[in-house]
Amino acid sequence: MPRPIARLALPLCLVFCGFAFAQQLPSALSVDPARDAKYPASMVSLADVPSHGENLLGVFYLASGAGPHPTVVLMHGFPGYEQNLDLAQAIRRAGWNVLAVHYRGSWGVKGEFSFQHAIEDADAEVAFVSDPANAKKYRIDTGKIVLLGHSMGGFLVASAAAHDRKVAGVAMISAWNIGASFPPASSGTSQHTADEGVKSDLVEKFTAENNAVPLVGCTVESLVNEAYEHRAAWNFNDFAPNLTSRPVLVVTSDDGLAPADETFATALKKAGNTRVTEAHFPTDHAYSDHRVALTVVVLNWLASLQ
Repeated sequence: MPRPIARLALPLCLVFCGFAFAQQLPSALSVDPARDAKYPASMVSLADVPSHGENLLGVFYLASGAGPHPTVVLMHGFPGYEQNLDLAQAIRRAGWNVLAVHYRGSWGVKGEFSFQHAIEDADAEVAFVSDPANAKKYRIDTGKIVLLGHSMGGFLVASAAAHDRKVAGVAMISAWNIGASFPPASSGTSQHTADEGVKSDLVEKFTAENNAVPLVGCTVESLVNEAYEHRAAWNFNDFAPNLTSRPVLVVTSDDGLAPADETFATALKKAGNTRVTEAHFPTDHAYSDHRVALTVVVLNWLASLQ
């Protein structure tokens, strides 16, 4: 074992103590694939992922070799400052294609951003990689399409997988359960006061984080109101019965979202899913000081699906 890897082995062993399936360091963490002269690994810029009259923009990281390759659809959060493209590169080294695009109204994509549009765009991304013509063009194994999402993207991958039973697996990293941000709907003055308080806190948080800066067609106020109005429909615990047959990875951190994500993992198990994998890291929402550890968990989980 080379010296750099040896130095990593001890801390990672400690990190993964208790995670039975994440015992070894995957080679894709540090070793490039052998070059295939005819079908080399490549990055294709995309401007033609159709969604409701607009084209989503992004990149397709294509794995080395003729394939067809298992394919990950990587969905970033709100608004997408952290895009987890280090995960995309590592996943490609492991032999998977990775599609990563932006939603309507974000990061230069035409159209207006809203949570509803992002939900629709997530479905459109799955449809894109499932299309036979695209599967042939990009060497996609349509029987092995896995969705991986961070933050809002975690909600989107759960939603998209619930809508399409052909999705082979779902990985959620610090997923934001949009509807569960608010107390359950009821009547009364105290409920209204509580709701307004949560809405005000979210507006303040999103404003401080500059979340509306790379978005068009919305304001933080309009987005908070949209989430509030759809709070009953946008609770991913309700997706659990549609995900019982697929493996699901739930990764959490110390960002305050862990309790909601752990509740979702419990809901999956209660619904009959016997392939739920959980991991927790003592770090922030972006996994800023646990990127290698996060990558190991994702790579080993993907390897368990093959």
